[in-house]
Amino acid sequence: MSSDPTRDQSVRDAASAAVTPALADLGALVRIPSIAFPGFAPEPLERSAHAVADLVRGLGLFETVDVRTAAIPGTDETGKPAVLATRAARAGRPTILLYAHHDVQPVGDESLWETPPFEPTVRDGRLYGRGAADDKAGIMTHIAALRVLAEVTDGDPDLGIALFIEGEEEAGSRSFTQFLNDNAAALASDVIVVADSGNWDSRTPALTVSLRGAARFTLTVKTLDHASHSGMFGGVVPDAMLAAIRLLNTLWDDAGAVAVDGLTSHEAPTPEYSEDTLRDETGLLGGVSPIGAGSLLSRIWYQPSVTITGIDAPSVQNASNTLSPSVSVVVSARVAPGQSAADAYAALEAHLRAHAPFGAQVSFTDVDLGNGYLVDDGWAAHLAREAMADGYGVPPVDIGVGGSIPFIADLVEQFPGAQILVTGVEDPHARAHSPNESLHLDTFRHSVLTEALLLSRLDQRSA
Repeated sequence: MSSDPTRDQSVRDAASAAVTPALADLGALVRIPSIAFPGFAPEPLERSAHAVADLVRGLGLFETVDVRTAAIPGTDETGKPAVLATRAARAGRPTILLYAHHDVQPVGDESLWETPPFEPTVRDGRLYGRGAADDKAGIMTHIAALRVLAEVTDGDPDLGIALFIEGEEEAGSRSFTQFLNDNAAALASDVIVVADSGNWDSRTPALTVSLRGAARFTLTVKTLDHASHSGMFGGVVPDAMLAAIRLLNTLWDDAGAVAVDGLTSHEAPTPEYSEDTLRDETGLLGGVSPIGAGSLLSRIWYQPSVTITGIDAPSVQNASNTLSPSVSVVVSARVAPGQSAADAYAALEAHLRAHAPFGAQVSFTDVDLGNGYLVDDGWAAHLAREAMADGYGVPPVDIGVGGSIPFIADLVEQFPGAQILVTGVEDPHARAHSPNESLHLDTFRHSVLTEALLLSRLDQRSA
C-alpha cells in the first residue's frame, strides 16, 4: 500500500508538536514509584494506573477505558492494576493492540544514581529516571502517536484500537494469561505492537524478530544436616559451598560457553558488531575477555546462557570457621529461540543432578519458565519497517534480543492470527533495570513519528 504524501506530512507536523507535551506527561509518570515487586507499597501502582487511564481518556478516541485486574492462577491473589481501552474498527479497517507497562524496576542502590531516580532530569540529550525508558516511554509513545492520529482524523479514525498497559511486567506478569482470557474479545486484534524492546543504536531503529526464553529456578545444595567446625572436620567433610562451586562450574566450558547437553542454539545471520561496541555498551573492563564462541551477537541473541543471579550463604561480615551445611543459588538461564523453556529446564535439572559432586543432595524450587519468540514475518512487519525508515530517516535493522518477554508467547497462543511487532524506545545506553536509567530524547521523537505514521497508514488500509 502506498502512503498518502499529504496525510503523511500532516502526521509529521502533528508529531513534531506532540513531543513536548508527551515528555511533560512522561515526567509526571516517572515521578510515580510504581514498583510491582512484593514488599513495595501498592498505592503508587494504583496511582500510576489511574494516571495512565486519565491520559487515555483525554484522547477522546476510546469507547471504553477501564482500570482492571485479573486473578493470579493457582493462588487466591489478584494481579496488579492494568489499563484497558477499546475502540471498534469501522469501514473494514484492521484493529491494532498497543501494549506497554507502567510498572518499573526497584531502584537498587540509590547511591549509584547521579540524580534522584523518581525525579525526571534532562541531561546531555537524555531524560534520566526510573521508568523513563522501560517502559513509561513506551506508554507515552502510544499516547503521543494516538494524539497525532486523533488530530489528523478529526478525532474519528476508522482504525480499531485496543490499548493494554500492564502493571506487573517487571514482576513476572503473573496474572497476564488470566487477563488475556478474561478480556479476549476486547483484546482481539489483527496487529499487536509490543513497545518494550530496543533499537540498534540511538539513531537506528530496529524491529525485534527474536527473543530468548527464560528458565529461572532456585538450586539448593546440601551436604550436612548441621554446620560443623571447619578446623576439626575441614579436608574430610565436603561442605555445601565446595559442592556448590564444583557443581556450578560444570555449567560452562573453559571459554565460558554453556556446556549443558540438551540446550540448543538457533542458527541465523547477525549484523556486524565489534568487541569495541560491546565494551562501550556493557562497561566490560579492560583485560576482561568476552565469553563463549561464535559471533558476538549470536551469543547474545541465539545461544543459551546461564547466570547465577543470587546466592544465600554466609556473608563476608558474618563469616566464621564453619562448614556450611547448605547453599542456595538462583540460576537464571536464557533459552535460545526455538527451544521451549520446559525442555531447557529439564536439561538443566538433569545436568545438575548428574554432576552433583561427593553425592551432594540437590533440590529445585521456585521454577519460573517463559518461552522465547521468533517473528512470523508478514505484511504488518513490512509496514512497520517502512514507518521506521520514514520516522527515523534511517533504514531499520532486524535484531534479536538476549532478554526475554515471555508473555509474547501467551499473546501468540491467545491470538494466533495476529501479527506481533516488537518495538521499543530504548537504545544500548538506556541502562534499563540499572542505576541512571535514561531515555534518549531524539530517539523518543523519532519513535513517536514512526508509530504515528504506522497508525495513520493502518487507518487507510483494509483489514
